[in-house]
Amino acid sequence: MSMRCAVFASGGGSNFGALLDRKVKGDLHVDFVLMIGNNSKAAAFDRANSNNIPALHLAPSHFHSEEEYAQTMMNALTEAKAELIVLAGYMKKLPSRIVKEYHNKIVNIHPGLLPAFGGKGMYGINVHKAVLEYGAKVSGVTVHFVDEEYDHGPVIMQKTVAVLDDDDAETLASRVLEAEHDTYWRALEAIALGQISVEGRRVKIQSEVNSEN
Repeated sequence: MSMRCAVFASGGGSNFGALLDRKVKGDLHVDFVLMIGNNSKAAAFDRANSNNIPALHLAPSHFHSEEEYAQTMMNALTEAKAELIVLAGYMKKLPSRIVKEYHNKIVNIHPGLLPAFGGKGMYGINVHKAVLEYGAKVSGVTVHFVDEEYDHGPVIMQKTVAVLDDDDAETLASRVLEAEHDTYWRALEAIALGQISVEGRRVKIQSEVNSEN
């Protein structure tokens, strides 16, 4: 039986789309059973609808308390029987209860090589601007488990991307996004196949994930 995944997204959902494409190709053996977004206009909702994936708009501002917000989110995840939460460009911090309930069962992809260029405010184009301002010659992507600190959980997988002399934030972002699309599904597949184990902050991958495109 395939691992049941809930995807959280806030924007265009390009990583969500890339994961769906890999599933259609037969490279990724998971089931996407729910999509949750905090922005009702996010294109990720269109991706979910076109693939017959139940979608739910949940925003903290709709609730009187974080407890009510977290409970509603938890109810949706429980009803969908979600085993893994996949953050795909989700711009809200998850409620503490969700992080605790899904300990080492929430994954995120960051457009940089953590622990460098991570933390609060380090998302999207901000990361690429920081990389260029620092003068780094290498950037990349990091897939990691999520804990209660921004960009802090155990690292599952990384892929490097060279920073070119004539790069600006947009050109670097474009190449990093390609690396995201080529990396995230591999990490999810390793988790789905039971190849990932976590000891403290150390992640072990029992065998290589298929690296062919």
